[in-house]
Amino acid sequence: MATTRSGAAAPAQRLLDAAGTLFVREGIRAVGIDRVLAEAGVARASLYHAYGSKDGLIAAYLDDQDEADRGKWEKAAAELDSPREKVLALFDLAHGAALNRRFRGCLYLNAATEFPDPQHPARAAIDRHRTWLHELLVDLAARSGAADPEATAERIRLIYDGAVAGSKFSRGTEPIELGKRLAAELLPN
Repeated sequence: MATTRSGAAAPAQRLLDAAGTLFVREGIRAVGIDRVLAEAGVARASLYHAYGSKDGLIAAYLDDQDEADRGKWEKAAAELDSPREKVLALFDLAHGAALNRRFRGCLYLNAATEFPDPQHPARAAIDRHRTWLHELLVDLAARSGAADPEATAERIRLIYDGAVAGSKFSRGTEPIELGKRLAAELLPN
């Protein structure tokens, strides 16, 4: 986290933190930029200087979340031995996120729903996360000995997406738990 000489978080970081809290709780489009500025305690000029616009802040928020998600997965996976266990760790992380976010759903799916225009800066950030997830699953499926790693990865990603969406609809973790079991069935022991 970038800080100022006084030890306080830099304005760009305060904007990112405030946006993250508000966007998760209320949705991205529902939160006006004036509210983010007030919550962050920074001037409008700080937004333009750091991110250029609300759209730039949104993309930075999604990239920041992507980096955090990758870090959480890497930490969880470092303690696991098999590629199969590492795939299933994604479901464990989704389980925890569903509880922590009070079943608000996948933030990338939520953002994709709010920003359907493929040219919106949020879409590039979403695509970066989805590409990472796809490549990760293909690699782990291959290392687990799956006969067709690409097809196996796509099936697991579909199960994962459905499990997280189902968790939002049901406001419970049962869909994620079922998704984990279904994914496990696709991977060699």
